[in-house]
Amino acid sequence: MVQAQVFLWACVLIFVPASIVAQDLGVNWGVIASHPLDPKIVVQMIKDNGIKKVKIFHAEKEILDALAGTDLEVMVGIPNESLKSLSEKYSVAQAWVKANITAYMGKKRVNFKYVAVGNEPFLTSYNGTFTNLTLPAMKNVLKALNEAGHGKDIKVSSPLNGDVYTTPTYKPSDGIFRPDIADIMGDICAFLHKNDAAFIVNIYPFLNLYQNPGFPENYAFFDNDDSTSMDDHGVKYRSVLDANIDTLVAALKVAKFPDIPIIVGEVGWPTDGNVYATTKNAKRFYDGLLKKMARNEGTPLRPKTYPDVYMFSLLDEDQKSIDPGMFERHWGIFSFDGQPKYPMDLSGKGQNKSLVGGKNVPYMQKQWCVYNEDAPDQKDLKVKVAWACNNTDCTTLVAGASCSGMGIETNASVAFNMYYQMSNQIKAACDFQGMAKIVKQDPSNGTCKFPIMIKSFQKTSTSSLAHSPPSTSSKSHSSSSPSGSPSPSTSTSPPPPPPLYHSPPLVFLIFVGIFTVWFA
Repeated sequence: MVQAQVFLWACVLIFVPASIVAQDLGVNWGVIASHPLDPKIVVQMIKDNGIKKVKIFHAEKEILDALAGTDLEVMVGIPNESLKSLSEKYSVAQAWVKANITAYMGKKRVNFKYVAVGNEPFLTSYNGTFTNLTLPAMKNVLKALNEAGHGKDIKVSSPLNGDVYTTPTYKPSDGIFRPDIADIMGDICAFLHKNDAAFIVNIYPFLNLYQNPGFPENYAFFDNDDSTSMDDHGVKYRSVLDANIDTLVAALKVAKFPDIPIIVGEVGWPTDGNVYATTKNAKRFYDGLLKKMARNEGTPLRPKTYPDVYMFSLLDEDQKSIDPGMFERHWGIFSFDGQPKYPMDLSGKGQNKSLVGGKNVPYMQKQWCVYNEDAPDQKDLKVKVAWACNNTDCTTLVAGASCSGMGIETNASVAFNMYYQMSNQIKAACDFQGMAKIVKQDPSNGTCKFPIMIKSFQKTSTSSLAHSPPSTSSKSHSSSSPSGSPSPSTSTSPPPPPPLYHSPPLVFLIFVGIFTVWFA
């Protein structure tokens, strides 16, 4: 069983070329960021790139307002934290539908296609917390949609992680649902089949490389030869994508629902925070996926049908939890400011084309905060930098990341600048007892980029239960959800002195360790 789980971390991937199968291409839009882009800019980006579908993790007024009046197909999520109330009280489902669906059915309507109830609620790390809540919540939401007259056009499903199925033999054709939830999965499949809804699954090949030493790297991509292929009774699987899709297909067949359509709700490749998380690998991954989709190739068990796909994700999110890994904040095909990271041809023709970036993005001043090598007092520099990292995003500094191994000054500057930028460039945030200074010349060096922060979009409303509370799990692969990340200081007062005498949190200890190596 352990071996089977290792195989399944391979994760399913799918994607769709804009000019050929654009109707099947979607993107996940997460907003766990210190300075989110204006939703109107984001919606225009999505449209400019020919993407037809968007998946959001909770109903946020500003985002729904920006989507209203467009032809973008919308999958709107309800976070796991709402499952209990939705499952127990039908009135909660009624209120949610009224506030988040019916309210956007006027002249400038939102083109809702799916409500995604929960997000990977059956992860083993949740220890069964949501096992008996998910299906009742789905039923109540669908009942409320039907009552409001929307059920014919809007489907209900629940995005599930690829760990809900397994194969005891490694072979996709032997796929089954996880034994501890097999009965629940059978009931959910019956619900989906009855209501003509799709099975939504989130799978990530990147995690094979990250979590499993010795996993054949080429098998995570699409340009693999037979040297690392998998043989399943004479059928050759050359990518973990096809193997995972067919493992699910086999599990659906065992559950006696072989024809339920599949949607890949999340799939992608991060670009920083780990030795495998690079723009080169991300481009390689998407290039192979897009070419495969352009050829309209199915899998051995579903040779004529390929799932719809939602890329994960649209933008980098600098406040996501790093519990699953330092790469968690770098899944975007665009950087936090809406600029493309690498060439990407959505047609699948393999051309060296660039995506269309965000337009009229409001940046702060062209200035950066860097290490001051002339400071008279260099005492405790490593601790001050570690403190900065604990209060901002230093995931580019870890081993194998874009700013790693570039020396003491560069790495200290990265930490100080990220704290300064995320603190809205207030002067007091670039001090660190004289060890930091503001400069006007871009200190970026090679792969190590020093960003300028954008002016944060100001929300005009706050979320309530009716509008879905902010999701704490925009993506969870193995353990905790992306919540609890330390928020950067936005105060106008000077940063407090480094906390030298109390037990520092884990992230602080991580970066103290990094800087101890640098200064040793």
